[in-house]
Amino acid sequence: MWSMSCARVGLNQRVFELPSCRVKKRSLWRSRSGVCCLFSPTQNVSVQMPSFNPITTKPISVSSLLEVVADDLHRLNTNLKSLIGAENPVLISAAEQIFGAGGKRLRPALVFLVSRATAQLTGLKELTVEHQRLAEIIEMIHTASLIHDDVIDDSELRRGKQTIHQMYGTKVAVLAGDFMFAQSSWFLANLENLEVIKLISQVIKDFASGEIKQASSFFNVDLTLEDYLLKSYYKTASLIASSTKAAAIFSSSSPTICNEMYDYGKNLGLSFQVVDDILDFTQSAEQLGKPAASDLRKGNLTAPVIFALQEESKLREIIDSEFMEEGSLEKAIELVHSCGGIKKAQDLAKEKGNLAMQNLQCLPQSEFKTALENMVRYNLERID
Repeated sequence: MWSMSCARVGLNQRVFELPSCRVKKRSLWRSRSGVCCLFSPTQNVSVQMPSFNPITTKPISVSSLLEVVADDLHRLNTNLKSLIGAENPVLISAAEQIFGAGGKRLRPALVFLVSRATAQLTGLKELTVEHQRLAEIIEMIHTASLIHDDVIDDSELRRGKQTIHQMYGTKVAVLAGDFMFAQSSWFLANLENLEVIKLISQVIKDFASGEIKQASSFFNVDLTLEDYLLKSYYKTASLIASSTKAAAIFSSSSPTICNEMYDYGKNLGLSFQVVDDILDFTQSAEQLGKPAASDLRKGNLTAPVIFALQEESKLREIIDSEFMEEGSLEKAIELVHSCGGIKKAQDLAKEKGNLAMQNLQCLPQSEFKTALENMVRYNLERID
């Protein structure tokens, strides 16, 4: 199991837990927003993270994973396009393109799964209108972020289809993303729950922070794993963590349960991001629905590269040159593989998956808890 020294990175009032096998003496402190620090700066002790052991041997399909909330997702798909409104034909066309592009709807599915799992604790018979609207808001925010991401990255494909800015131009794409952010914020305000409003509003701020951190660190060979994880939290895990906590809040769950659901979403989100960054090196363009190794090509250094940089000085030279020489990108990809960058990133993804599984121990056994556990397994099966 790969090990590193423990570090803490502040997220305003939040504290971000980084992976560790050499850590500080354990104490539990939890901030108001639910991100916890598990260690206090006192005595060094050695701790071995548990290895991930899948319970199921049969590969998990997305359809089986989401089967228990299939009706909820069907209603969501029906409602999404109507939430955009009918004022502008271009926006409607853009919405048709992005919502119909084959997304798995994993984020709203997580909202429904946590909603139903926590509702059993509080005696709720059915999901509330707030649960349903929360899932719709989360998917709208996620979609808006994808539209803007594609503009910033100048991506031609998303899920194997043309991106919005390729079809309608950059101005329309930016405005479409802005509109979805604004529309989701309006629906969020109408939920009239101040705690949830603050929680989800922070996500939109985190998106911007993540993009700024990424844009300011292209081709930076001194980028640390802590920097990478913080950026990944901002860009990916923040939305998932906040949405799973908000789902528990609308189930009237206790603060302890709400915070565990936040940590589940945070750890799952980080694991998903690391797995995606591994697949960028191990899958083809056809499998990815976009060019392979596209992040490294642009100078966006992810976990596999950061680990490989720790082992190979030649890789630092190649990246520092921004791939000016012919064949240098291919050489860099080869070094990421040969220097163990992929394997260490896999260990990191599994470590975060382990933590997510632990966060679910507070829930009673149910088909919804099982689906939440299988979400972790499904993610890690992608790199088996």
